[in-house]
Formats: sequence, C-alpha cells, structure tokens
Amino acid sequence: MVAPPDNDVLWARALHFTHKDGSPALSGVSLGVQEGEILAIGGPRGSGKTTLLRCLSGLVPAQRGEVWFNSAPVHTLGPMARERLRRDRFGWIDPAPVLVPELNVWENAALPLMLRGTGRRRAKTAALEWLERLDIGDKTRKRPHELTQPERQRVCIARALAPAPTVLFADEPTAPLHRADRAHVLRTLTTAARSHGITVVLATHEAETAALADRTVSLLDGRRVNTVHLPPVTESEGRAACSLSV
Repeated sequence: MVAPPDNDVLWARALHFTHKDGSPALSGVSLGVQEGEILAIGGPRGSGKTTLLRCLSGLVPAQRGEVWFNSAPVHTLGPMARERLRRDRFGWIDPAPVLVPELNVWENAALPLMLRGTGRRRAKTAALEWLERLDIGDKTRKRPHELTQPERQRVCIARALAPAPTVLFADEPTAPLHRADRAHVLRTLTTAARSHGITVVLATHEAETAALADRTVSLLDGRRVNTVHLPPVTESEGRAACSLSV
C-alpha cells in the first residue's frame, strides 16, 4: 500500500463499485485532489459522478480500491470511524434539499456545528452569517415547510458551509434552484471555498458550473475519459444530449 502525494488532501486509486443490479458504477477510477482546489467531476447523468463522491467521502466504501484523506487511509475505516470523519471534516450538499422539519432555518443550518459540540450561540452566529450570504437571512425562524424548494436548498448549502469543512462534496448543488439564482449561489460557494481554504469536489453535468472549478475530471460509464463536452444550461435544465469525445 503506497501513501498518496503529500499535497493531495484526497487521493483515490483504482476505485471499483458495482450496483446491486450488477451494473458497474465505477471501473478503476483514480484521482487526486489538492488542498484548497475546486475540482469538478463532469459527465452525463449515469456516468458515476455521485457514486464517486460517495466513495471519496466514506459514505459508502468502494468494493475495490483505496481512498486516502490527508495521507490517512479511509478505505480501512469501519462504519463508525467513517461517520466521525464525515461529521468532523467533511461537508455534503445533495441535489435535493433535506432538512429536519422540527427545526427552524437557522437551527437546521447550525445543526452540524452543534453535533460537533459547538455552543448554541456560536453555532447560531456561524449559521446566520451563511444564511445572510445566501440571501435567506430573512427566513431564519421559518420552518422548512414554509420555504420554497430553492430556499430550502440555500439552507442546505449554508448548513454545509457553516462548519468550515476541510472538504465539501457537492452533488449537483444548484439543481433545485431557478436559473437566475444559480450564478449567485455558485459564486458564493466558490468564493467561500477559496477564502476559507475549503477543498471542493463538485459533481455536475452542466458546463457553466464546471467552468467555475480549477480543474475538471470527466467520467463516462464509470471510467475517466479525456474529454466530456457538457452542454450549456438551457431552460429544459440541461437535458440536451451530451457530445462525447473519449
């Protein structure tokens, strides 16, 4: 077992993952992510982007291969150790907003900090800062059912940023947002990452989103390819067919 390069905060070698129905999701994917880098994982839907993020974050273990975080092996950790790693060092944004219905907006955004043991007042301050940056500071005492879906997604993004994670995994983070809102939210996300030294691994099928990253790794059918030409965002949510060059 060979340790990864010192300047890679995340490093994966020869990851394999097969779905329960027998279809391959990842077939020997290797990559490195440097500290503070914004890396886009590009490719059409079904190319393995989400599975790769889930394996890199320890959410699911790869069936074969290695994942390292800060030169420590993640692939050898048990379920509880992986859960602590995700709680203490990683952030995650899903494509669909999921919030705790019993908590109000700021409590949802502060929840990861409070689970780490941060005091309520300090956690609230951090949560309010990000809610303001994401233009939802006027909804802090609302419950999730009182928000629109785009508003709920903004809360989820604030929740991921508030603890200042070492690595933020963002799986199509602006999918529920209106097109007019996407640019502002993506600028906030990337600016926050750079100013706070947060490494971002961003899965997207949209060329405009991938263009904000420092580098793009492209997937097709679970394998890395040289180029995947992603379509521009359209009113039909980028459903145009992808032009692929392998």
